[in-house]
Amino acid sequence: MVRILMICGLLFALNAAGQEMDAIGTLSSQKSAPTLKERLRQLEDYLDDKARSKVDSRYIEVPEKPWRFILRYKANEVDVESDNRIVSPDTDDYSKWQLRFKPPVASSIGFWAGYRGTGVSYSFSLTKNAGRYFSISTTGAKYGFNFRLRRFHTDDASLTAADYFADGTLDGEVIKSNGKMPSPVWIRSVYINGYYVFNGRRYSQAAAYNQSVIQRRSAGSFLAGATWYQSSFDYSDDANAFFAFIGHGVHRMEVHQANIGFGYGYNFVPFKGLVINAMVMPTLSVYNRVKVDKYDFNYYFSYGEGETDDYGSWDPKTRTWANGKTYKPIGLESDNDEEWMYQIDFWDKGSETEYSALRLNVDLRVGIAYNWKNYFIGLQAQLNRFSYKEGQNKIRLYDGYARVAFGTRF
Repeated sequence: MVRILMICGLLFALNAAGQEMDAIGTLSSQKSAPTLKERLRQLEDYLDDKARSKVDSRYIEVPEKPWRFILRYKANEVDVESDNRIVSPDTDDYSKWQLRFKPPVASSIGFWAGYRGTGVSYSFSLTKNAGRYFSISTTGAKYGFNFRLRRFHTDDASLTAADYFADGTLDGEVIKSNGKMPSPVWIRSVYINGYYVFNGRRYSQAAAYNQSVIQRRSAGSFLAGATWYQSSFDYSDDANAFFAFIGHGVHRMEVHQANIGFGYGYNFVPFKGLVINAMVMPTLSVYNRVKVDKYDFNYYFSYGEGETDDYGSWDPKTRTWANGKTYKPIGLESDNDEEWMYQIDFWDKGSETEYSALRLNVDLRVGIAYNWKNYFIGLQAQLNRFSYKEGQNKIRLYDGYARVAFGTRF
């Protein structure tokens, strides 16, 4: 049903464009109404003329055969790192904890069919338990647009913990362990990106990423881009309370981030038919809204022994210890048992919203394509790095994909 709707939509767009051309006088009003086939031919001629007029034919070739059918295999990967610090107020020594979540690679196989740069696509997921993934992309002579949505949950995690002196040198050994979270962590990312190519007459992103045109000679261009990114990181199930505890109470974090960037792309053509592209665009977040939901606890980390003997028992109704205090220190350097882990109590503290300082992210893309006769093959990869911070918590999300495509023109 989805495929039928997409194809019908494309035909409707072609027909509507044909009607618009007819309305501006491409055919004499004295003649009989044009058929759908004639309108499609007019639209094809218009698109062909427009495609050729936008580029320098010495550098970019617009193929004679405009229709393309492409088979694609795509793999998308997300990697999330969460850093937390616990700092000694007396010495500035600190402990650093890092949680890392890496879900299964989301792989799919599908097809794309269309005329020049306009078409429809459909793909089938090949990976179970990889969450939901959706993407849209288009590339023209002067512009490009990408949309990606990924939502998944995972209980696989790795934990790294280490103590550091104030000068950043390591104190002791790094502890590493792999295991499963008591309850899954939910992670969602939405990525929307658009860019403008300044030298679109001689440099084409499309030549390397969707093969609608062919790069004949090496050329490069500066690019300007804008990105909207939002993600959420949620492990608010009560079973994960310990991990929220070492994360300063944060059990859910949501970020909205707008980035602008300026970069450079280059197409290298070592011989006829082959193009190798690399594009790097550093971006700066001009809007960075972070909302966190926190738990409050009856314990807190403290360097030293903590003097915990006179606290007595904990009353969950009044949320106080017998001595009237709400928080009981845990000595990070103490050799006492870890009985506190079984006595810990927590409650929802509510949400906080803050607007963070400017942050530097990066958009990196690589593409390779080879054309021969009416066939072509392509390999593309893209990596985006986003980072955001709240207090002593810092999140880094790496979102990237690799795609292999084989197609024919007709």
